[in-house]
Amino acid sequence: MKRTRLTAGVATSMTLALALTACGSGTDSGDGGSEGGTPEAADITLWLNGSDTPDELRDFLVAEFAEENPGSTLTIEEQDWEDVVTKLTTALPDAQNTPDVVEIGNTQAATFTYAGAFREISPELYAELGGEKLLPSFVEAGSIDDAKYALPYYYGSRYMFFRKDLWTKAGLEVPTTLQEFGDAVQELRTGERSGFALGGQDWRNGISWVFANDGELAVKEGDEWTSTLSDPSTVKGLEQWQDVFAQASNLPPTQTDEAYWEFLNDPEKGGEPEGATIMAPGWARWSLGDLTKNDEGDEVRDGMADTKKFDIFALPGVDGGVAPVFAGGSNLAVSAKSQHPELAESLLRIIYSDDYQTMLAENGLGPANTDFNEVMAADKFGEVAVETAEASKLTPAAPGWAAVEGAKVYEELFQKIAEGGDVTALAAQYDEKLTPMLNGQAG
Repeated sequence: MKRTRLTAGVATSMTLALALTACGSGTDSGDGGSEGGTPEAADITLWLNGSDTPDELRDFLVAEFAEENPGSTLTIEEQDWEDVVTKLTTALPDAQNTPDVVEIGNTQAATFTYAGAFREISPELYAELGGEKLLPSFVEAGSIDDAKYALPYYYGSRYMFFRKDLWTKAGLEVPTTLQEFGDAVQELRTGERSGFALGGQDWRNGISWVFANDGELAVKEGDEWTSTLSDPSTVKGLEQWQDVFAQASNLPPTQTDEAYWEFLNDPEKGGEPEGATIMAPGWARWSLGDLTKNDEGDEVRDGMADTKKFDIFALPGVDGGVAPVFAGGSNLAVSAKSQHPELAESLLRIIYSDDYQTMLAENGLGPANTDFNEVMAADKFGEVAVETAEASKLTPAAPGWAAVEGAKVYEELFQKIAEGGDVTALAAQYDEKLTPMLNGQAG
């Protein structure tokens, strides 16, 4: 998910507003058809967030939709990640103004799904759009039991970017276990340079240590979610992360997951970079490397073209292999209030078509359909992205997760751990706070 931040009040009111006003997520909202069984011609709207979807792909969707639905048109409206949740909270319950298809961050999908904001995707349509080939963790984020409401759009997994020149100078090789990684970045730390530039509040990267140690943030027991920070495996992962932060990072405990790539790039005034290693989504590639000018004369980064200076690797697991990391990305859903659900489903068929999935992969956006990962893996960046995505995990698909994120509970917890707090005691304290919030109750 992008760096969207909600206030606790917004998140809580969002859940309540949608729960009270959504018509439910059945499959029969809107008339959507004509007497002959063909959808009536109409203009439908797709909300896309940010600029991640290139113009080429947007143009393809508009053209293909018009060709496959004579007389109908598709309008794509771009929304800002920073306020899209607030806009969706207002628009989705309003049948006259709702977008027909929406993009939403994967960690926000569960809250909207439980609130009844999305139209259920029938088993037949789900199979037609890719079914079991769709990225499972993203499907789970938009599902309630066996019913599907929001499907994956694209993913961006996290991996390690590092200054190969600094690692080589220190006589270090790419680590093969999580402990080897911790030892290496500790050795790379100096008074002026982080061996691993990591902020104390950065739980989105930090939970990879939990997952690598077979821990969980929360589990569902019956109809209720329970925070599981006190589980021994989770505590072990948090303690290991605490040690890595203390020994390898110069960033303060109050630092969030900001633009880490700035620590790897050479300072403009010369000297060594402020970091030797960072953890970031694959798209950070284009913020790394030397400055150059593009065809339009604008200064851009060269995407780590200097292979003697930069390189990447997947965060290793406890016993080797690849550690499960938190995957960023988006889901797509049809509004429960859409007046043209059949046309909206027609758009989904185009998005999940072979042509569009190929285009996503070719543009560096992890495709929803895992069959197209081989297109993504055309270079080392794509190979590592696929490798880490296949091992990735998401945050709990709990109805109150958006409220948890909005209240920045995990930022608060990880800061206290980064400050040297007792992990076992903090885990028990925050389990008590998080369990009611996960279930949509006040924390």
